[in-house]
Amino acid sequence: MTCPPERLQRAPLAGADPGFPALKEQVIARTGHNYYIDKDDLLHDRVRRRLKICGLPDCTAYLARLEGPGGREEWAALEAEITIGETFFFRYAEQFEALRGRILPELIAARGDVRTLRIWSAGCSTGAEPYSLAILVRDLLGEALSEWSVTILGTDLSVEALATAREAEFGPWALRTLGEADRLRWFRRLPARSGRPHGSYALRPVYRRMVRFERQNLLSLIDAAQPAGGAASPIGPTYDLILCRNVLIYFNADHVNRIVRALGQRLQPGGWLLIGHAEPNPAFAQWLEPVALPGTVAYRPAGTVLEVDPPAPFLPPLLEASVVEQPVPLPPLPEPPQDLPPAPMPEASREPLSVDSAIEAAEPAALIETVRRLADAGETAQAWRLLQEAIGGRGTEPALRYYEGLLALDLGREVEAERALRGALFLDRGFVMAHYQLGLLLARHGRRDEAARALDNALRLAQGLPSVTILPEGDGVSAHLLAENARGILSGIGGPPARESARESE
Repeated sequence: MTCPPERLQRAPLAGADPGFPALKEQVIARTGHNYYIDKDDLLHDRVRRRLKICGLPDCTAYLARLEGPGGREEWAALEAEITIGETFFFRYAEQFEALRGRILPELIAARGDVRTLRIWSAGCSTGAEPYSLAILVRDLLGEALSEWSVTILGTDLSVEALATAREAEFGPWALRTLGEADRLRWFRRLPARSGRPHGSYALRPVYRRMVRFERQNLLSLIDAAQPAGGAASPIGPTYDLILCRNVLIYFNADHVNRIVRALGQRLQPGGWLLIGHAEPNPAFAQWLEPVALPGTVAYRPAGTVLEVDPPAPFLPPLLEASVVEQPVPLPPLPEPPQDLPPAPMPEASREPLSVDSAIEAAEPAALIETVRRLADAGETAQAWRLLQEAIGGRGTEPALRYYEGLLALDLGREVEAERALRGALFLDRGFVMAHYQLGLLLARHGRRDEAARALDNALRLAQGLPSVTILPEGDGVSAHLLAENARGILSGIGGPPARESARESE
């Protein structure tokens, strides 16, 4: 929602805004997001965006807006602003490996007599998680999908995020862990247009129609005024699989325990619950049985017994990895050229950087986290400007140059993207993800030999690591998964260049 312009003034900082404490109290009470209890600057920065849009000077005026005509719509806009979370396809590769290798095959075998499968993605944001599940379920069931009744429900507090999810259009940032072959298999490229990120993709209809979306606040699970159950409630039915990942961090301990208990009550016998990596708690064992899986923990109703053996997954065969007896030296990378001045951003993006941007850029990790949040919220231009300012004094940080490359790709600045990725590799020759992303970029431009060399570097480096190693800056991608993707892309472009050619370039 866009509010009519009134008085355009610069909003005060949280500590100088007398109406902020009352607004903060209402936000936490309404959403349950105790996450903001000690993050005044972060919350106020989100609120400031709404103040600017509404043309209001401070939180006191904004509270009046929330309580007046149109307050319901403005609450929805504010909730969308404060709950935007990071989302991309197949996030947390370890959990998707568990879903692919054990959880879903076991559920498919157990439900084979009734041929129904019910899945709930709670806190689904803009839809990458439930759509990832749709892709995986279709791959596992294959041609038998038409004989099954599969329900995948995505719920979120943000009306704006759900509207984006229903569109099923994603920029390259949300697809950043996927190889080109998978992008083309599951998506179709979209033509460039104003307001759409360069290089966007639309999910193919066969996956899109497997998922439906509804607005839901998880507090309703434990709100006595809104009892669960009943045909009218989207959370009333029970589910075979529930994912509630990186949502519990927003709530206080009491709410977390009550939500997890309520989620457990909504699992079918033999069902599964997956939560975020940082969210497991020994207290959950009061209601659910933890199950240790490679790289993650899942939960099941107490007393769950596996009664049938899961079938072999219906998956495309993996390409055989070539055996490298002796490590081959990586070809030398030329020193990157001097940085060109960044092209000007559109005027619409020229707003002051957030108060807490990169936590004052104190540490590269904090800066990267802020850049990622901005990019996932669709504010790529602001993330780019922030990173450009930081790189000015931190040009020797490989990870910063890597994210500069990813953001440049998202903005359609591919010459700068290549330069940044090569810069990251000049600083760290063993940066697997930089080799991989550079290979994808070069392959898109038909530079087969250069692309093959970069992908071959990524493959050989990944093969030199334990298969379960999670790659730095890989968003949970394991060495095994990256090697699998790199082999597939290399096969599609004709394989790696001859070793002799690689040696000649040294």
